[in-house]
This record gives sequence, C-alpha cells and structure tokens, in this order.
Amino acid sequence: MAPDAAATPPRVGVRDVARAAGVSPQTVSRVLNGYAGIRDDTRARVLEAVAALGYRMNNAARALGTRTTRTLGVVATNAALYGPSAGIAALETAARERGRWIATAYADADDTGSVQAAVEHVLSQGVDGIVLVAAHTRTRDVVAAAASTVPVVVLHEGVGAERQAQGAALAVRHVRALGHVRIAELAGPADWTEAAARSRGVAAALSEAGLAPAARWHGDWSAASGAAVATTAAAALATAGGPTAIVAANDQMALGLIAGLRGAGVDVPRDVGITGFDDNPDAAYYRPALTTVRLDLVGEARRAVAAVVGEDAPDPGAPELVVRASTISS
Repeated sequence: MAPDAAATPPRVGVRDVARAAGVSPQTVSRVLNGYAGIRDDTRARVLEAVAALGYRMNNAARALGTRTTRTLGVVATNAALYGPSAGIAALETAARERGRWIATAYADADDTGSVQAAVEHVLSQGVDGIVLVAAHTRTRDVVAAAASTVPVVVLHEGVGAERQAQGAALAVRHVRALGHVRIAELAGPADWTEAAARSRGVAAALSEAGLAPAARWHGDWSAASGAAVATTAAAALATAGGPTAIVAANDQMALGLIAGLRGAGVDVPRDVGITGFDDNPDAAYYRPALTTVRLDLVGEARRAVAAVVGEDAPDPGAPELVVRASTISS
C-alpha cells in the first residue's frame, strides 16, 4: 500500500525560512553558507527559523550555486586499528563543527590500485579536499598524485607529527625517571609516518639522557605482532645487559607484548616496565593497566580540516602521559 501523502509533512525550503525570519532567500543562503558580513541579529533570526522549521540543507542543490559541496574526502588505510578508526571519528566531529561532511573510502595500503580507486571514489563525489588517515610513505605519494586537483592533507603530519614525537619522548622520560637506563623500543612499521615520528621521539629522549636503545624491534601495530616479539624480548630480558623497560609505539602491540611475556614467565612491571601509545578505551583494563600516551585527536582533526578548507585552527594540544600499573610496581 502506498504511504498516505497527506501524512507526510511538506519539505521546508529556503523561502519558508526567509519568510519566517523576515529576510530575503539570498540572505538565508548567505547565512547557511557561512558568508561574512551578515549582522549578528540577522544571522540569529535565520538560525532560529532554521531550527524552528526543521530545515535541512540540500547539499547537492547548494553545490550548484556555490561550486562547493562542503564535503571532504577521507581516504583511510588500516581502519580496523584503533588509531585510524579514532582519527576518522575525530575528523567527522571536526568537519561537522565547520558545517562540512565527510565521504570516506578505505584502501589497501599495499595495493596502489586500491589507493587510486579510493581517491577516485571520493573525487567522484565532488569533495573539496582530501584528508589521508594512516599514511604510509607510499600511499601519501599515490594520493597526492591521484588527487592533484584538490588540497590533500595528511592527518598527524606537520605539527601533528611533532606531537607524536613529543608523546613518545614523554614515555621514555617517564621510565627514565623511574630509574630505568636500559630502555628498549617496540616500534611500528617503518614505512608509516606516525611510526617514524614516534621513533624519532624515542631516539631524541634517549639521546637527551645520554642513552642508546637497549634493543629495538618492529611490529605491525597489532597485538599479535607484539606477542610475536615477546619471545625475543624475554630472551633479551634474561641477559645481564637486557632492557628493564620497553616503550611500545601503540597500545595494541603493548597488550600483545605483555601477554606474550606473561606466558614466558615474565612479570610486568616487576621484571620489565612497559608503556603504550594512544590511550585506547581498553588500556585502563589491561592487566596490568597500561601506562600510555594520550593525544589530542580532535584537535589534530580540527587542524587537518581547517588546512583542507584554507582556514586557520589552533594547533592540537600537547600529548599527555597517563601513568598506570604497567610501569609502577605496587
């Protein structure tokens, strides 16, 4: 049975908003599209009418008049990991704050064709720019080449990369303050820009303390890769000059490392202190609860969105060290 047309309320249009606010349709359009030069009281009347009438902007129709869809493309790889998925959520929040939407496409970072297809998918939706999430060196270059007609910004690059390095340095300084001088690193994949920034921070903090890394291993961000390193780490811990603290590049690898070490009879933190990075929502519930680094993800997303649309935004806040039981013996 067809729905009762009489039961469906008529769609509210710009003219209805203009009539309710006592302004012209052109003024309503200028307010909705964020133009400057509108009096505060006029803007307030228009927005009150929008809310009262339940008006919703038609993005496609607006694009015809403004030549902008107010939509940003997000190309993401490895979105199943906490860091990238949290970054996408933060970008959604930051875009909405600026009256924009996001169109997301996922790509296999190891497949150039997949990355190019993801770029084409968001470009076909008329996006005004692209933010790349979970950037590998090679995907950044592929995206930049494929999206040469719109601005491309990499989340956690520039000042964001410096925040990553600062956060990793915080972790090293924390275990150093606890008396550790043999500090190892469980780094992320070498071709990730975020992993490189975090490793740079570890190296800087060790150098600052006059120390060399006691050992250095690589994982792929997953808990499984952290567990795989545990056998080698346990053997290193058993030597006279083995590490007494390990700084992991993310929480998931730290989780796997702790589990693997426990299976090898190593106690954390009595035998070795371990830190993570990202402060994922489960970090406080690991056993032991994980000392980690928290980034200002929303602040970084705001910076990235502003850069794409050519606007200014404050730098993201400084990273914070969250101290828990994985480095502090009871």
